Amino acid sequence: MLFGEEVFPITIKDIAREAGCSVSTVSRVISGHPDVSPVTRERVQALIRLHNFSPNNNAQRLKQQESRTVGIIVKGTSNALFASLIEHLQTHIEQASCTAAVVYLDEEGDELQAALQFCRETHPCGLFFLGSNRSAFLQNFSEITVPSVLLTASAKGMNFPNLSSVCIDDAAGAEAAMEFLLERGHRKIAVIGGSLSSSDASRVRFAGFCRCFERHGLSFERDGRYETARFSLSSSYRAMGRLLDSFPEVTGVLCMSDLMAIGVLRAICDRGLRAPDDISVIGFDGIELSRYCVPKLTTVLQDTEKIASRGISLLLEAMSGRERAVYETVPYAIVEGESVKQLTALPSPDAH
Repeated sequence: MLFGEEVFPITIKDIAREAGCSVSTVSRVISGHPDVSPVTRERVQALIRLHNFSPNNNAQRLKQQESRTVGIIVKGTSNALFASLIEHLQTHIEQASCTAAVVYLDEEGDELQAALQFCRETHPCGLFFLGSNRSAFLQNFSEITVPSVLLTASAKGMNFPNLSSVCIDDAAGAEAAMEFLLERGHRKIAVIGGSLSSSDASRVRFAGFCRCFERHGLSFERDGRYETARFSLSSSYRAMGRLLDSFPEVTGVLCMSDLMAIGVLRAICDRGLRAPDDISVIGFDGIELSRYCVPKLTTVLQDTEKIASRGISLLLEAMSGRERAVYETVPYAIVEGESVKQLTALPSPDAH
């Protein structure tokens, strides 16, 4: 060592960087936790011996400095399903002795750039993403290093070890909704959903709708029977107006969210029609409001409490050192309300 050279004590972060692993992995080696591969354990222990590293004081100092903030990045400002999820998440985050910070974006916002900015400013210990698209993750998520969980959409196939997910099977839920209408004799069916070019949820659910149609030997004509809307009351209200102009003989409408379905119910009423007597409507999400509108909405239920509970469990496991992603699917259910009518006379099978 040269005279006058300043010597900085090595930290657990230095050990982790040299070992090519996470700080949490080094912590587990130090504490004797069994969930570490023998090769990694030996590499970390060798570096500790090489640097004469004293872990106790450094680990304690790191723990004191460690952030306990969990970020919730929400894409969509009027999504009632997300509002329910956020409420459950905040409760679970507080029970884990952490603090929740919510970042809201417009439906067209860049969730990954927002997350990166949040990480630079806040240094969170974990992130939740609500309403995100796979393409954005594939392009930019590699820059996110903290444990993260994608809710209501699947991260399977993206292969980021720090990105897990909890969701329902959207395609199967949408297929079940379409089956519900077809079983009740509806064939003149339309769909109101998000942009198929930018909304993953809309693409996946639309594929489920079409799969059900094909299974019945029917075809779905997108032109004039698929109206694009934002996931809001006003946008779906306007979309239903366009649909009634282009397809006035419609008897059943599938909506990709309950909020859309409620906007559709209002549009039907304002045209002097009645649901379900003239037009049946089915929603998606099972938000609380769907049980109190008139008529009470038939919908595909997503269990937000279960999604939030499993999401926080996966995040805490990752924060404690789990180094692989987990992709969980929770059950959905068709909740029958009052908004779908059984047709008395079934149309011929080849009608579409």
